[in-house]
Amino acid sequence: MKGSHLFLCLLSMSCCLNLMPTAGNKIFHFGPCSVSMSVTEIRSGFTAIKANIQARDPIRTLSILSYPHSLHKVKSLDRCCITHHLFNFYVDKVFKHCKTEDSYINRKISSIANSFLSVKRKLGQCHEQNKCLCGQESDEKFKQILANYEGLNVTSAAIKSLGELDILLDWIEKSP
Repeated sequence: MKGSHLFLCLLSMSCCLNLMPTAGNKIFHFGPCSVSMSVTEIRSGFTAIKANIQARDPIRTLSILSYPHSLHKVKSLDRCCITHHLFNFYVDKVFKHCKTEDSYINRKISSIANSFLSVKRKLGQCHEQNKCLCGQESDEKFKQILANYEGLNVTSAAIKSLGELDILLDWIEKSP
């Protein structure tokens, strides 16, 4: 009997620890969805490679994420949808085409991609529960981002998108 009480106590402690954000993580609210992630860790990895990645970007006059109003003035209810789209976009399109000859850069990209994959899964669960509804405005904003991306060749578009990661991270950190 005492063993079963100890087991229940350990099980409940384990569940509580799994629900708590890990060190360095912060909980971000995207409309009705909450996601724990370490933007500091992602930003640190990006900062380490930013100059190298941006130097590889041959087109300085075009932006994928900064197109006028792409991420500006997104309504609170649309934040979940556009964030879900953006994390899918980075995992499914950008990181797959960002390979360099430098193993250090590739490891940093891989680390950032793993962080994005984790957030993508969390947002996907929220989306599957119909908490993350997409309105016309968020769909239009994401279509513009895709059009900007698809207007370039795959490698250039991926490098440019990775080089603009600070725009996305700033937007996430400013989320209400």
